Amino acid sequence: MTAPSFSVRRAGSRRSPARWACRLLLASGLVGLVAPARALEALEIELPVFGTGFRIELGELESPEQLIAGTSDLAELDRATDGRVGRQLLTLFNAPLPADLTSVVEGSSGQPLFEQALMGLSQLVDVEGVEVDTSGRVLAEAIQTAKAAGQPTLLGMLRALPGSTATINLGRTAVVARRLRRNQREGRRLVASLPAATVAPSLKEPGPNTWERSRAEVTAAHRPEPISVEVVRPLQGSNRRVVVISHGLWDSPASFGGWAEHLASHGFTVLLPEHQGSDKKQQSAMRSGTLPPPTPEELRLRPIDVSRVLDALSSGALIGDSGALTTDAVGVIGHSWGGTTVIQLAGAEARDPRLVELCDDYNHPSRNLSWFLQCSLLSSADGTSLADPRVKTVIAVSPVVGLLFDPTPDRGAQLAPMLLTSGTADWVVPSGPEALTPFRRADAAANGHRLVLADGGDHFNLRAPDGSGGGALGGLILAWMEAQLAPAAVDGSVPATLPPQGWGDVRYPLVDVTSETRP
Repeated sequence: MTAPSFSVRRAGSRRSPARWACRLLLASGLVGLVAPARALEALEIELPVFGTGFRIELGELESPEQLIAGTSDLAELDRATDGRVGRQLLTLFNAPLPADLTSVVEGSSGQPLFEQALMGLSQLVDVEGVEVDTSGRVLAEAIQTAKAAGQPTLLGMLRALPGSTATINLGRTAVVARRLRRNQREGRRLVASLPAATVAPSLKEPGPNTWERSRAEVTAAHRPEPISVEVVRPLQGSNRRVVVISHGLWDSPASFGGWAEHLASHGFTVLLPEHQGSDKKQQSAMRSGTLPPPTPEELRLRPIDVSRVLDALSSGALIGDSGALTTDAVGVIGHSWGGTTVIQLAGAEARDPRLVELCDDYNHPSRNLSWFLQCSLLSSADGTSLADPRVKTVIAVSPVVGLLFDPTPDRGAQLAPMLLTSGTADWVVPSGPEALTPFRRADAAANGHRLVLADGGDHFNLRAPDGSGGGALGGLILAWMEAQLAPAAVDGSVPATLPPQGWGDVRYPLVDVTSETRP
């Protein structure tokens, strides 16, 4: 069966036309990626299954009167439905554009992450005789033209876009969906075939200690502003052990306060730095046009953030009585890009061979949304080691790793002990290419690393915001850190391992699949 495709055409085109105006929101962004010569006057969707199509004249969408008097397929459908279709489309096309859209497009122009996103979107577009514009310039100019004409709407922007024939192939979205299902398939199969961990109150429930939250700042030469650090520490019953939590792209420590609170209630001191080049504040500044998207340099700067925070802790600048803490043997937890950060701190070096080989392959079976971020970091994936010897163990939750690292057994043996966790329903960083495959290629199981899958976990529901308790992973995080940071484990006199049971979750069952990852 041939998938429908959505086309945008200039007036005078004789090819068959289309329907489903809800697709136009997608089309409006994609058409801005191309730079043909004539202004758009009509939209088409081809329906090859039915051997017909549907045509929309943009001029008919100016007002109900023009639509009633129109002759296009849309006008005929509107009359057949007593104006119901027309009312919906007129609302859609004449709604104001988001106020910050221009700022985002203009402020992001030329940045690798933005270019990767536009390049990915452009794979849905076939344009006759023109090259793809990944800078965002054409889209920004169309928005400005629409505003200058007093029509800052989707319709105004479409009419300001140049073009002769631009076809948006909606069938490509089905290809992407099928690829995602394939990339999740093995993880789903494994959690269905292996037993989930049990739930023990000693790990799942809060500990006996009350805790306090404070905020501090760390001056660092590599950042223009001091690094803001949230500190969550027990008021009594400290076990002297320290854990750092690294947030992901456009996120903040608040999304992981539940992990910190759970650990603090069991005696841990937890530090949550803000990565100012890729946090929520940076996202807000990008939307307002005052900052561009995160630069490739963030791949190097984020691990340095953690190391400078540990320096401040060791010197007493962060916490006054830090002498009571074990600062030379700490654990680090990271989510998403934060997961990448902690793997770098554990000793992995980001390298470019797989990025160079695969970033331009838009049909690769392992391609997923996280590749937009990974491919934007190419210029910083230079093999520089950012390992910190104080980091004795890491937990990487939904990390972005499939292209950035070269997972070989010899390199896996050099890393600090790692627990990798991924959700079977993660559609941003799917468990197949971003967890199971690299874990298997590195033969990580042979080197003491562990891989746990969360049944039904996605990229966001495994986090634990402030006040939520430990969330789905609270027991697992506590079990791993207690084992890995125990004094006997740190000095090597007793091998550290994940307890066989007790760290599970009822809502998102947790399954240790390490044994199934041997090459």
